[in-house]
Amino acid sequence: MAGNSARRGAVRKSGTKKGQVVGSGGKRRKGLEGRGATPPASERTKHPAARRARAAAKATGPAASGGRGRPPVRKTEDGPENVLGRNPVLECLRAGVPATALYVASGTEADDRLKESVQIAADNGISILEVSRTDLDRMSANGMHQGIALQVPPYRYAHPDDLLAQARSRQEPALLVALDNISDPRNLGAVVRSVAAFGGHGVVIPQRRSASVTAVAWRTSAGAAARLPIARATNLTRTLKSWADQGVQVVGLDAGGDTSLDAYDGSGPVVVVVGSEGKGLSRLVRETCDHVLSIPMAGEVESLNASVAAGVVLADIARQRRGR
Repeated sequence: MAGNSARRGAVRKSGTKKGQVVGSGGKRRKGLEGRGATPPASERTKHPAARRARAAAKATGPAASGGRGRPPVRKTEDGPENVLGRNPVLECLRAGVPATALYVASGTEADDRLKESVQIAADNGISILEVSRTDLDRMSANGMHQGIALQVPPYRYAHPDDLLAQARSRQEPALLVALDNISDPRNLGAVVRSVAAFGGHGVVIPQRRSASVTAVAWRTSAGAAARLPIARATNLTRTLKSWADQGVQVVGLDAGGDTSLDAYDGSGPVVVVVGSEGKGLSRLVRETCDHVLSIPMAGEVESLNASVAAGVVLADIARQRRGR
């Protein structure tokens, strides 16, 4: 009983819990020991930050880094991208998009689109790889790949000076198009197709805040992106001023322009600047233009799609040059 240890003749046995122990009161010595600093959130297994870290590590694993027999998953800017779905893949192959690999999921039911895609890829020397459906699932956010994917390499952009040099090498007045604030790759692809159709020498886009040559743009251009040089300008306004100093007329497109297309003479070197439907031409680009053209229209239509407007102007300039 408590207090008996003090009676005469009592012997205290060593190793018992009875009595005080310095620093713990005789109880829970380990429980009172310090546990060190709190680990960061990413190392706490049930913390949301830890779950995000595990997901990121999984996305950058062997399958994401292009391991043997596995398609790449992550796509960085100006890196290869994957076209998913039977119709988009077939359209890209028909358009002559320079693909590097065709992925087909094991056990995928073949239809006419899949068979034609495999045949076109084989005829053009594109690698055909059979992968698991899980690998294709990793390549798409929603899994809507339909058992097939096409890898498209990054586009090789030209320098803006190369476009003007190409026109001069042909001894032709330059016909160029610059895109300002165009963010839809389908508009970019359609413009590239129109420039190629009407004898233009190239397209220039800003390096930032602009649509780039993705698989969507490739497909919309119907293969014209493989034949027509597309350049990237670090500063579009500075590039336009440089061309103007070399005798190229800078012409913008806007519904409220100061010059009608009917009155414009496009027989000389010209660069047509196309702005977006919503924002139009940016202020600095507009101030750089020698003329701002408007397209005469009948009815209540206020404006045209950016790529359609570019096609109309390019067709009119091509008509003028044929009649010289």
